[in-house]
Amino acid sequence: MDLQATNEQSLLADSALRFLAKEYKAAHGGRRVNGEDGVDRAMWARFAEMGWLGIGIPEEHGGLGGGPVETSILAEAFGRHLVAEPFLATVVLAGTVLGQCGDRVGSLLGEIAQGEKIVAVAHAEPRSRYDLAQVETRAVRAGTAYRLSGEKAVVLHGADADRLIVSARTGGAARDTVGVTLFLLPRDAPGLSLRPYRTADGQRAAELSLNAVTVEADSVLGEAGDGLRLIEHSVDAALIALSAEAVGAMSAVIEQTREYLRTRVQFGVPIGTFQVLQHRLVDMFMAASLARSTVEVAARAMADPDESPRIKSRLASAAKVQAGRTGRLVGQEAVQMHGGMGMTDELPVGRYFKRLTMIDLTFGDADHHQRRFADLDG
Repeated sequence: MDLQATNEQSLLADSALRFLAKEYKAAHGGRRVNGEDGVDRAMWARFAEMGWLGIGIPEEHGGLGGGPVETSILAEAFGRHLVAEPFLATVVLAGTVLGQCGDRVGSLLGEIAQGEKIVAVAHAEPRSRYDLAQVETRAVRAGTAYRLSGEKAVVLHGADADRLIVSARTGGAARDTVGVTLFLLPRDAPGLSLRPYRTADGQRAAELSLNAVTVEADSVLGEAGDGLRLIEHSVDAALIALSAEAVGAMSAVIEQTREYLRTRVQFGVPIGTFQVLQHRLVDMFMAASLARSTVEVAARAMADPDESPRIKSRLASAAKVQAGRTGRLVGQEAVQMHGGMGMTDELPVGRYFKRLTMIDLTFGDADHHQRRFADLDG
């Protein structure tokens, strides 16, 4: 497998890092993580102008026609700068689901690429934990329509979304792999309510309640009963993007820690001259480098049309395992070397550590994906 970046990919990485370091940092900095404001629509429009929101959308629908490699490049840059906008929720999760649904959702994909619509995926439920097949929300046929009832948990940027992709059972028992159907709902659908909140890392999520929400049959995405397959593929794409974001966050943490060791003086010398701290910093760098390589392999496999779905899923889980465990190592070491200040929001390292912790827990922690990796061995 060739891991060498193309000229276009290198230019994408350079332009993203320059823009975020100058424009995004100047506009928001740490406030985006700590504040109560929602999506910055003006900044979201700038992302659209840069072409980032259409990175994985086909050109015929107004996107750039990129793939998992380009998405992971952007996600890594976002991780370096703690970008709080709904790139993962809308572009990766919802975009991947919609991209599997044919031309009839082409106009919505175009609106996502232009920054005109934010779409969120409501799939997880209070009792599902990391089991994607655990869906208890029901969709009962009512004439030519469906009536949806149930609860959804941790809907990333759910309250900021214009549309919601909601999974519900049209058949089967709670943990069956068939019978799950996806529906596209407006946020203001009668009977749909959202309770927004901030997660521990300052990101936004919501709990969603469906009380006999009536939708027409044309709101079904893909084939009825085949929704779990669409969700599984979109979550695999999200695992790679999350792992790439973790790599970017770890890179920033390592740079900040190295600078702190260079400038913090103790016993009359910079503490960076202490060999034991040098060794710990090298361990952080080597672990982060391994995580980056794992993400690159997973992203390129995901982009390969000849690769089997099982191998793609295994590599997505492998990337998540490496990102989760390495993120914990890098975050804990950085906090310890910064001392007590490392646990506060006064220093960026504390905010990065919180984000790395939440990345590990999103869509399954390292232990979960290690088991999934083994189960997919066949």
